[in-house]
Amino acid sequence: MTLPLKNVHAGVAPSWWPPAPGWWLVTAGVLALVAVGCWLWRRRRRRHAALLRLFDDAVAGAGSPVQQVAAMSELLRRAARRIKPEADRLDGEAWLRFLDDGLKHPAFVHGPGALLGDGGFRPDVDPAAVEALRVVARQRYLDWMRRA
Repeated sequence: MTLPLKNVHAGVAPSWWPPAPGWWLVTAGVLALVAVGCWLWRRRRRRHAALLRLFDDAVAGAGSPVQQVAAMSELLRRAARRIKPEADRLDGEAWLRFLDDGLKHPAFVHGPGALLGDGGFRPDVDPAAVEALRVVARQRYLDWMRRA
C-alpha cells in the first residue's frame, strides 16, 4: 500500500525583529567599546588641556621676561625627569642638546630655545624672544608630559 505524499511547504521566514539574543550581546559589546573609547578620548583631551593650562599659568604668573624664562626652564626640567631621571642635572650645551633630542627641527641649540641657556641670568631679555621660546618650550613640555 502506498501512501499519498502531501506537498511540503516552506515555513514562514523569521522576522528580523526582535533579534536573536546573540545579536543583543554583540550590540551591547560594541556600545561598551564605543563608550570606553569616548571616555578615554575625553580623559586624554582634559589631561592635555590641564597640562597646557599649568604651563601657561606658570609662565603668566612670572612677572618679567627673565622670570618667564626661568619658569619655562623649571617646567622643562620637571618634565625631563619623567623621561630621564638625571636629566634635570644637565646644564649648558648638554641641557640644550637633551631638549633637542628627538625633534625633527632642533629648536634649542640653534634656535629660539637657546635663550634657556642664559636667559634666566640676563638683566634684560627681549619679550619677542621670550614669546618665541614659549612656543617651542610649551610644545616640548607637552610632548614629554604626554609620553611618560
